[in-house]
Amino acid sequence: VNYASNSPQADLLLSALNASSPPPSSASSPPRPRAIAFRADVSDAAEVKALFDAAEAAFGGPAHVLVCCAGVLDAKYPPLASTAEEDWDATFAVNARGAFLCCREAANRLARGGGGRIVTVTSSAVASLLPGFAAYAASKAAVEAMTRILAKELRGTGITANAVAPGPVATDMFFAGKSEEDVRRVVETIPLGRLGEPRD
Repeated sequence: VNYASNSPQADLLLSALNASSPPPSSASSPPRPRAIAFRADVSDAAEVKALFDAAEAAFGGPAHVLVCCAGVLDAKYPPLASTAEEDWDATFAVNARGAFLCCREAANRLARGGGGRIVTVTSSAVASLLPGFAAYAASKAAVEAMTRILAKELRGTGITANAVAPGPVATDMFFAGKSEEDVRRVVETIPLGRLGEPRD
């Protein structure tokens, strides 16, 4: 789960998860954590490898599940014609390249571990095609296409790859750069009549 900008929140979640850890299997075995915190730049292959190494060391075995949810969104919501190259590249570095690096690492490690699940997070923005979301929607469309191809490539390996495309969710990333009126207009388009919540 991505808490890159909120270290205290990550620590709070860790405490809650690890408080419910099952007891050790024997008196001599140390308790295993249910969660660890590890900060990594998903657009950097070496950091992605280090992330997986740390998880496998902490949990005492190969990875079996990847949920690829790190993402960024340009809160200026620029039209494509005025999108800066560095903003486009930064969005693709995390959203598309980051998903690629994590999925590639997971596909190899899950295969060595006997199978597992890969879940990528795309976005309903891919289908809604809202002005101001060109870089974000394009990067998430890349993730969606990559995941579909990955699923076919992993056929018969015991590994599945699926993408989920949530609608608007009440997160800091969603609220950044939006006025109350902007939020109200978004909510009016949602059949549920409210923003999604992370717990959903």
